[in-house]
Amino acid sequence: MLLSIQIGLTHEQKKFYDENGYILVKGVFTKEEAAMLRAEAHALADRLTQIRDIDATWDSVRSPNEKKTVILHCHDVQFQSAAFARMMLDPRFTSIAQSIIGPNVQLHHSKMFIKPPEKGSPFPMHQDYPYFPHGKNSMIASIIHFDDAPIEKGCVRVYPGTHKLGPIDDGGTRDHSLPKEKYSVEKAVPCPAEAGDVLFFSYLTVHGSGINGSKEARTTVLVQMRDPLDPPSAAVHLSRGQGMMLAGFDPSCGAATAIQEKCEGGAMGMGGAMEMGARQKVGVMG
Repeated sequence: MLLSIQIGLTHEQKKFYDENGYILVKGVFTKEEAAMLRAEAHALADRLTQIRDIDATWDSVRSPNEKKTVILHCHDVQFQSAAFARMMLDPRFTSIAQSIIGPNVQLHHSKMFIKPPEKGSPFPMHQDYPYFPHGKNSMIASIIHFDDAPIEKGCVRVYPGTHKLGPIDDGGTRDHSLPKEKYSVEKAVPCPAEAGDVLFFSYLTVHGSGINGSKEARTTVLVQMRDPLDPPSAAVHLSRGQGMMLAGFDPSCGAATAIQEKCEGGAMGMGGAMEMGARQKVGVMG
């Protein structure tokens, strides 16, 4: 039952977002909906692990002297379960994105992340910008929480206001992680969340997360969105669902994202998407 809890951001919430580059919106989805989506996510992970390795732990956080950590992931979850497609089109969710981006909200990609109990991998601090730069920097991320994410579960952490700095030089790191001496996970502001909450932030906001050391999994889906009139600067990080309208319409009728069609001779099929997903094992944080 899709009863409206909140439609869009309040004036104060939008002001907070503009100043800090992020906003945690409470109770976008009900606890019951979050529990259902959590079950869908874990069922999906169980199916995928039967056929391939879905660990997305970054090389930069692996250490031979420390306990191995794991984070399970899957791109384009709306193609795996209709429940995720309905979630991404829910006006309680899309109206908040509209408050930030504008009336027209276009999907870039989605990704599931499950941090297993006691060994859920961390993500070093980074911006999402280097993975899929856009000319107008309208891109935002949203992390939808399917279970509670307190600090001990490795919740997302941010450096408020860093979205105003523009792209930050990562020093040429392979995974675009930022220098730990300047942007450590420990010094970032934690964003603990409850099931049903959604964290929205600019793709220029520096963010990361710690290890899940709790006895329960941390389960989320990341949805990246943009203004359809903000074309990508390069044909990178393509996905099967890229270009789908989540709210409003595409004023360019697809022309603004024509760069996508130039890669690999046109739109990707199933095989191309799976290959792309394999090559993008090192990707944005959820």
